[in-house]
Amino acid sequence: MKEKEFDLPDGSLYYEINDEKVNITRYHGFASEVTVPEHIETLPVVSIGKKAFLSKKNLRRVVLPAGIEQVGEWAFAYCSNLQEVCIPVQKVSFGRAAFLECGRLRRLAPLFEGDAADFQPELLACALTVFDAYYLADLPQVGSREWLAGWDAKLVSLLHASDRSGYSKQVLCGEEDYGSTDLNAYMSRSREKKVRLSFLRLLHPTGLAASLEQELKEYLLSHTKGCETEESWNVCLREYGDDREVYSLFSEIGCVNDGNISGILEEIGDLHPEMKAYFLKMAGGESTSFFDSLEL
Repeated sequence: MKEKEFDLPDGSLYYEINDEKVNITRYHGFASEVTVPEHIETLPVVSIGKKAFLSKKNLRRVVLPAGIEQVGEWAFAYCSNLQEVCIPVQKVSFGRAAFLECGRLRRLAPLFEGDAADFQPELLACALTVFDAYYLADLPQVGSREWLAGWDAKLVSLLHASDRSGYSKQVLCGEEDYGSTDLNAYMSRSREKKVRLSFLRLLHPTGLAASLEQELKEYLLSHTKGCETEESWNVCLREYGDDREVYSLFSEIGCVNDGNISGILEEIGDLHPEMKAYFLKMAGGESTSFFDSLEL
């Protein structure tokens, strides 16, 4: 079947026509945002083919058409800067590893505002990128009580997994594929992953059971500054130092306290002044004696 070309402002879409429907086979270009048209040659665009956007490093946002029915295998794999995909809330078939290694993908958002009421764009993105749980890609069900229960079940399974789970695979593959075979470093990365998931679910608490909410908070508390391992604090500082929503949660659940505030402020230094001021204000109401003697 002969490929045809459809011009975009900063690139081209290549496509095929089958049974009066359009399949996007590949994209060529360097745009940061691509909107896939609803129709080409007056025919509906219904699918994104296998590897169509593979490794498009400039891509940050994609808008899919209202008639989309299928996103093929590895369609957006290795789009390492992709942050948002807008998609209609309807039955869409996702192929294996459609968003493989899309580590910055934060939202699979509804295409139409009217569908946004109970939808969970951030949790859905996590389900496909971190969980690799494409059984949760039932778009009409996203945000329902049953869907949230399935999401939380996957979260709990990861949270309860050993920090060294999967380490033997890393050792077998070697440093070329994973960067290091150091067990302590591997376990720290596992805890950092659990920290990110805990932050995410607490920030989007719709349908979150009180018992799981408490477990997530306790996990963050058990790895804050001053604990035997400090991944909660390390992730907060390195990845969310300018995100008030995250660092305020970190403080409000008790991860900043009289015992660790001095070390926290020292590590922040001049990197994140708003974060630093927030911690001072929150903790200062609890322990004025310490802050009266603190010189900044």
